[in-house]
Amino acid sequence: MDSLLPLLSTDVLGKPAWVWLTFVGIVVALLAFDLGVLHKQDKEIGVRESLLLSTGYISVALMFGAWVWWYLGAQSGMDYYTGFMIEKSLSMDNVFVIALIFSFFAIPRQYQHRVLFWGILGVIVLRAIMIGLGATLVSQFSWVLYLFGAFLIITGIKMWVIAEHVPDIANNPLLKFLKRHMRVTDGLRGNAFWVQEPDMASGKVVRFATPLLLALVLVEFVDLVFAVDSVPAIFAITTDPFIVYTSNIFAILGLRALYFALAAMIHRFKYLKYALALVLVFIGTKIFLVGIIGKIAPVISLGVTFGLIAGGVLVSLWKTRGQPAVVAPT
Repeated sequence: MDSLLPLLSTDVLGKPAWVWLTFVGIVVALLAFDLGVLHKQDKEIGVRESLLLSTGYISVALMFGAWVWWYLGAQSGMDYYTGFMIEKSLSMDNVFVIALIFSFFAIPRQYQHRVLFWGILGVIVLRAIMIGLGATLVSQFSWVLYLFGAFLIITGIKMWVIAEHVPDIANNPLLKFLKRHMRVTDGLRGNAFWVQEPDMASGKVVRFATPLLLALVLVEFVDLVFAVDSVPAIFAITTDPFIVYTSNIFAILGLRALYFALAAMIHRFKYLKYALALVLVFIGTKIFLVGIIGKIAPVISLGVTFGLIAGGVLVSLWKTRGQPAVVAPT
């Protein structure tokens, strides 16, 4: 036991190893409970179950934030909650595109959780790589933050201009590449990502990908694209890799659980994109203001971010009241 204490106290990206292991343990426990207990079998997840599951994830995330506040201080706690809110809100666009992907491939609701769950594992790895690279760049070259700021301002303006744009899944370059270089079945094969079937050309039994695998790859790709916005946004709030990564992962875990409740009413958040565009511009501008007026207090950043997002949600719900729900694939 004594030999483990120095290892647990080893510094890993600015925090003791035991702090990172605690976070990893919580995430592994949540995923194991989700897949091993709640969803051992494929089933359709209803709105009520989706809301309850998401409430559980969000509660754990908020309690973890309270622990961060207690252990690392008020500023770290405020930064964590700001990052959590930004990632959760930016991921709303993610839900919209994922719903389009499931609709395009006609993925039944009973198999959608399987895609989202395995997608989470990819997200955990991809975000770790991106945040690790970002933290290294920022620590070695402080001017990189100004690049992040300029990128966020440009991205926010672009998001405002193309807020009404609907992605064209059929003409997605990645999907076309996959279909050119992989054998794909003409329909789903239950919950399988891969199957062994006879090849019509050679007559041999070969491996085929299924549309479920294509949906999973596109979901991962979509998250990678959205991470290009969200990761710099949180680095603009704090350069602490622990706060950046934990707030990212907890926000994504909760939103994926909430997907089944949001998918049917995502059209009700039509004007949220405009609010998110303003959030990105605000965060990007904040970086450049540091040299002029000094560092903006975390409570102000959190307040402005919350106010813009809440305003976007309220305007959306008011403007779209009375609109029918979207019918998801069954």
